[in-house]
Amino acid sequence: MDLGLKGRKAVVTGGTRGRAIVDLLAAEGADVAFCARNATEVEAAAKAVGAKGVKAIGGVVDVRDGLALRAWVAAAGEALGGIDILVPNVSGFGGTPTEESWKIGFDLDLMGTVRAVEAALPHLEKSKAAAIVAIASTAGVEYFFGARPYNAIKTAVISYVSALANLHAAKGIRANTVSPGTIYFKGGIWHKRELEAPEAYKTALGRNPTGRMGTPEEVARAVVFLASPAASFISGTNLIVDGALTNRIQL
Repeated sequence: MDLGLKGRKAVVTGGTRGRAIVDLLAAEGADVAFCARNATEVEAAAKAVGAKGVKAIGGVVDVRDGLALRAWVAAAGEALGGIDILVPNVSGFGGTPTEESWKIGFDLDLMGTVRAVEAALPHLEKSKAAAIVAIASTAGVEYFFGARPYNAIKTAVISYVSALANLHAAKGIRANTVSPGTIYFKGGIWHKRELEAPEAYKTALGRNPTGRMGTPEEVARAVVFLASPAASFISGTNLIVDGALTNRIQL
């Protein structure tokens, strides 16, 4: 299936942790600008993605710095020649109910998304196939492990993006979220739990009806589909990628 992404222009925040998304966008023929905080990782990723035959632009940005993020998104749009796709992907994973965790989660997950969207909108409004796909979480659609900042803030991300879908539909801008369940990759939260808190890891793994956790590539496929013209009449949805993990009826 041709997703219609060849020549499209995509911007991804958290692009090294979200490398699977960047790689798949590039594999589908999209030019990609992405940012992260680690300069060495950004440089290596830009080189590898550029080798796929597309334009790859890496930037070192902390999304908590609103001015820096807005400036980088604007510059990325100019360098790419526009923005068709925006994927706000940064997360603080605030798991402890402390005031500091609430502040970090709000600034990274929610305001990092809001700032990226507001900076990209002038470019998205000029696109003929504009799409926003923000990364939420199954933690945003069910409660577990107590009243955690991460859960509440991911719910807020879903709410915000759903409102964007309605607000900008007449402009041809689609907006959706993808909510991954437990996703395992080296250096990720579940890899760390496996090493540092094996009992918690086993409990989480045991909740998965499929008997395994998901992969970044499985999440990326959902993101890239929703970002593509192939999903041209899908907007305002929250696509759950969790292998039937969540115990709920999705209405």
